[in-house]
Amino acid sequence: MESDTSSNLENLKLSNKLEDDIITLRLIDLTDVDDFMEWFADDNVSKFCSWDTFKSKEDAISYVVDVAIPHLWFKAICLNGKPIGTISVSPFHGTNKCRGELGYVIASKYWGKGIATKAVKMAVSAIFIDWPHLERLEAVVDVDNPGSQRVLEKAGFKKEGVLRKYYLLKGKTKDIVMFSILSSD
Repeated sequence: MESDTSSNLENLKLSNKLEDDIITLRLIDLTDVDDFMEWFADDNVSKFCSWDTFKSKEDAISYVVDVAIPHLWFKAICLNGKPIGTISVSPFHGTNKCRGELGYVIASKYWGKGIATKAVKMAVSAIFIDWPHLERLEAVVDVDNPGSQRVLEKAGFKKEGVLRKYYLLKGKTKDIVMFSILSSD
């Protein structure tokens, strides 16, 4: 009986290893490109993204140099210091400057472990401090991406509804689910 209990405890420790892991957000630089290829080159990850799967390291370098580094708020999601995804907030302008749009991506081998949810919570906490003019953060998720919808719900976002034929993704119009969180939430 005692060996069953100790075996069960050991299995529990192994399955809950994430509790010991450290999730951080940090700025991106070119030294991250090799790590980025893990998700940039994964068709499962790019399926719901506006970008196509990267075919080469040069594509990733161009993306980091031309998009990620100059972006106003673009961070690497790191697990124990290793980049495993990215998260960004894009500001709206003019009369819509009180809003921003959240986007995130994580390597598929880390899906379902709570990492994306924790990263989204961290980003929400940071962005409302970094951009005090921001009152609303929104995220749009493909209706066919329930995993990402769960991430947002667990992070405190409110589901506002489905918007039909909202955007064009890889040549097809897509329905999305709109989520938001307010600075006052």
